[in-house]
Amino acid sequence: MVCEDSNTEDPGGHDAKVLLSDMDQHFNILLQTKVGADVTFEVSGETFTAHRCVLAARSKVFMAQLFGPMKEGTATPGVIHIEDMGANVFRTLLRFIYTDSCAEIDNDYMEEEQEMSQVLEEGQEDETTKDDIWLQRLQDLFVAADRYDLQRLKCMCEMQLSDNIGVSSVMSTLALAEQHHCQGLKEACLKFIQIQSSSCMQTVTTTDGWDYVVSTYPSVLKELFVKLAS
Repeated sequence: MVCEDSNTEDPGGHDAKVLLSDMDQHFNILLQTKVGADVTFEVSGETFTAHRCVLAARSKVFMAQLFGPMKEGTATPGVIHIEDMGANVFRTLLRFIYTDSCAEIDNDYMEEEQEMSQVLEEGQEDETTKDDIWLQRLQDLFVAADRYDLQRLKCMCEMQLSDNIGVSSVMSTLALAEQHHCQGLKEACLKFIQIQSSSCMQTVTTTDGWDYVVSTYPSVLKELFVKLAS
């Protein structure tokens, strides 16, 4: 079905129906059908095929990696191995590159509920929830967006992370903000901590994120103390 905007008038003053852009749908079909795909990635044991020109047009990092001085030679001809990234994150990254949209950043979106249930059955603690897994995926996507210089996606992730700061996650998010030079997200984390009660602060200091910030970014801890003192 073709969507139309019937409120647009042409220069002559006549009513005109302007077709809404469906370019994202066409590029998504291109990604799914793999027609003309000319590059293969291996990520966490899964393979993905894509189109060099599309990746290069959307990301300066891919441009350098595929066509410039960063062009990679790999042990397996034609296969580029991506380290330190989950297959789900790379799949989402590709979909964004082709469609300029990312449903996964919505907290109501959870594509792998069966996978989450399986993780719980394999021995994770009972308090592990859908929101915990979604937040971790969002943080991973934020890192991937910065890695490939996808500023729009990085901004989208930053907005969601800022809106979903919690006592258990604030320090890990703060560490990401500092590591990836995201001042807005950093300020959101500091302000969140500043208004917490003493009991909540005790919980914050017992998280892994707290220990990581203390050992890796002591200057951030100093900023935090200044905030609390004020």
